[in-house]
Amino acid sequence: MDLEHPLKLEQQLCFSLYSTSLAMTQLYKPLLEPLGLTYPQYLVMLILWQQDGVGLKDIALQLGQKPGALTPVIKRLEQDGVVIRSRRPDDERALAIFLSDKGKALKLPAAKVGGCVAEACGMPLQELIQLRETLLKLRHNLQR
Repeated sequence: MDLEHPLKLEQQLCFSLYSTSLAMTQLYKPLLEPLGLTYPQYLVMLILWQQDGVGLKDIALQLGQKPGALTPVIKRLEQDGVVIRSRRPDDERALAIFLSDKGKALKLPAAKVGGCVAEACGMPLQELIQLRETLLKLRHNLQR
């Protein structure tokens, strides 16, 4: 760190995180295109591939989003025939999201995306795992 020039853009942690996030999102774009998914849709699908029938509030919580911000993403997934939105029988106010057959079929081809991303990072797997752990710790600290 250059303590004499604390306002240099390249010195800012926030800019490093921001620009890396943009680069990562751009990396995913051509990988997700054949699946017909955008990056935000892919994140929702990752949750549903782990556990089908998750509530909208639970998805939002896992992604660190507000449910209202995810509604357009999920509506688009529904329009594309990938998910089905359904009211919970035990609580008509709660919305659950289920995978359609088309959504379930995307799981296998989507499993290849992570390997492509890891390869594009050009770092040993152990370093990527450590980086992820460090970022999780940072996020946890910032949310406190």
